[in-house]
Amino acid sequence: MDNMDTKGFAIAIMAAGKGTRLKSKRPKVLHEIGGQALLLHVIAAAKTLVPAEHIYCIIGHEADRVRTAVAPTGVQFVLQAEQRGTGHALQMLKADFALTGASLPEHLLVLSGDVPLIRPETLAAIRDLHLAERAAMTILTAVPADPTGYGRVIRVTPDGPEVTAIVEQKSLLPNQLKAPEINSGIYCFETSKLFAKLDALDTNNAHGEFYLTDVAAMLVADGERVVAVKADSIDEVLGANTIAEMMHLDAAMRLATARRLMASGVTIFRPETCIIDAQVTVEPDTVIEPYVQLLGATRIGSDCRIRSYSVIQNTTIGDNVTIRNGCIIDSATIASSALIGPYTHVRPDSNIGENCHVGNFVETKKVTLGKGSKANHLSYLGDAVIGTGTNIGAGAITCNYDGVNKHLTTIGDNVFIGSDSTLVAPITVESGSYVAAGSCITEDVPSGALALGRARQANKLGWAAAHKAIQERSRKGC
Repeated sequence: MDNMDTKGFAIAIMAAGKGTRLKSKRPKVLHEIGGQALLLHVIAAAKTLVPAEHIYCIIGHEADRVRTAVAPTGVQFVLQAEQRGTGHALQMLKADFALTGASLPEHLLVLSGDVPLIRPETLAAIRDLHLAERAAMTILTAVPADPTGYGRVIRVTPDGPEVTAIVEQKSLLPNQLKAPEINSGIYCFETSKLFAKLDALDTNNAHGEFYLTDVAAMLVADGERVVAVKADSIDEVLGANTIAEMMHLDAAMRLATARRLMASGVTIFRPETCIIDAQVTVEPDTVIEPYVQLLGATRIGSDCRIRSYSVIQNTTIGDNVTIRNGCIIDSATIASSALIGPYTHVRPDSNIGENCHVGNFVETKKVTLGKGSKANHLSYLGDAVIGTGTNIGAGAITCNYDGVNKHLTTIGDNVFIGSDSTLVAPITVESGSYVAAGSCITEDVPSGALALGRARQANKLGWAAAHKAIQERSRKGC
């Protein structure tokens, strides 16, 4: 956290809107880009400036759903049961402070819950200018290619920080039409001066709402300092009113994530084809091939190779790991120097050990696979603890489910499980033992033993010729 000059600061995040143009039942701020909800991105940026208990999310539409989704962040909540504009949202915050008797912060930074690309560096820049200029209000602006339709921020002089007003498009004077800066809807206030003006807001506008932008003109009229700071990128302050706009933000965030990883020494072939969530971390000298998805809180070590069409979610991968093509890995741990795939399904709670091989069309679930063990072909390993140096043959199955409960299979070190074996849990196969191919094992196998669980083979000599003769007579109708 950047603690410089944050004493006396609080942050309000406006997150009460419905997002009608999205045409979705989901609250607007819970729509996701970069792998998590819009509001969570904004909270993450806010927490770089102040602790969670100094962040107030103003919620309204589907309030309980929003509260549940972001409660783990530790922020506080203020209810705006009726959404009557941005000014009204801050009126609800003022009322909440009065109701709870909480001490007013000296300064209040106001963010929008649907502006997920806002950077911590930009929030710090707003704070720093606000304090340096001893401003009553500081406005974050941006310069789009075409500002038409946006409210404009009018400065006293083109190069000076002071602002005279925020003017809506339809109210612009002829000499203001070319004003390049737009209002982002992100502000910093001296809290006491903001709260003193909130009750003076009116709804004399086209939408009949209380607008926070009107506070700027009120403060200027009182001779207070209102200043502005410009964002580096227009994308940083853009909200999303439609699904298409949201996907634009998603693409921008994912590209920024890919660039950050590449700048740190990760090779990403064709980054525009990859889906990499914002929380993902990858260490230098790892190579990510086209059409890879890295999702959630995935952590990948150095010198790895993630081959095309693999989807990896909430997984920790060590160093020097190769994930071959088409693997699905979810909520697992892969230790260093392991080899996974191709087309392996590693399900939750799988712990694949160092130097392990888990190969073609193998599925694991809630399995611990010890160092150097291998399951290279067509096996299902569920609810099992497998030791070191063990070989699981092609088509082997741990039969873990009896129709009611799941049971554990325990396999020791340096065990050989022959191809097409079925191990009916609960069962223990002790270290150094062998299970013959094609066996159905229903009893524990002692250390060093050979277990055979199959019927004795019987060869019927001459049977094939006799069988063909019977078929031929049948064909002729004899």
